[in-house]
Amino acid sequence: MGKLFIGNRRYSSWSMRGWLAVQLAGLDVETVVIPMRGGATPAIREATPAGLVPYLEHDGARVWESLAICEYCAELAPKLWPSDRIARAQARSAASEMHAGFRALGRAMPMNLGRDDLAGVGHTPAALAEAARVDALWTQTRQAFGGGGPYLFGAAFNAADAMFAPVAARFLTYRPPLSEQARAYCAAVRAHPLVGAWYDDAAREPRAWLLDRYESLASA
Repeated sequence: MGKLFIGNRRYSSWSMRGWLAVQLAGLDVETVVIPMRGGATPAIREATPAGLVPYLEHDGARVWESLAICEYCAELAPKLWPSDRIARAQARSAASEMHAGFRALGRAMPMNLGRDDLAGVGHTPAALAEAARVDALWTQTRQAFGGGGPYLFGAAFNAADAMFAPVAARFLTYRPPLSEQARAYCAAVRAHPLVGAWYDDAAREPRAWLLDRYESLASA
C-alpha cells in the first residue's frame, strides 16, 4: 500500500525511528533504501518532499519527519501510545523532547551500528550532559510507568521506545556513564526482535556504503 524511504540502516537514526513505527503498526509498505553518501543526496531530494529520510507514502498519505510518522502510525494502531491518558502524555512529551533536542549528543556520538568499541569517544561536556538528561528521563519514566516490563512503559515496545532506540544504540557504542537502570533499558531495546532485524539488515549493507567520517573514529 505504499513505500517507506530510508537512508543507510547503519547510520540513519531518524530512518530507524520511522521504520520501527511502521513495523509496530504493521503497515504493508515496501522499504526503499537510498544511500546517504554522507548527507542528503540528489536521489533523496528527488524522492522525498523535504529532501530528508524517512519518508512514508501509505494509502494516499504522504508523511515525512519521524515523529509525524509515529503519530500517523498510531492513528492506525493506537497501541503505539499507552492507553492511559497520563502515561500517554508522558510518552508524547518524551518522544517530542527526543525529536527536538539532544543535538550535541547526536553530533558527538553519531550512530554506527557496526561499531561497539568506541567507549570514550564523543564524551564532550555537552554530550554527556544530554546523556545524563536521557538517563534521568528514562529512569523517571520507567519508575512511574514501566513496572510491567523492560521498556519505558512496561511490556510493550511503543512509539516512545522507537524514538529512543537509536540513542540506546549510541550508548551501547560510546558507553557514556549511565545508571544501572539505563544500561538495562539499552540491553532490552537491543534485544527487541525489530531492533535486531534492523541491526541484521544494517550488517548486510554493501561495503561501498560505508562512510569514512564515521568509520575512522577510534577508541579514546
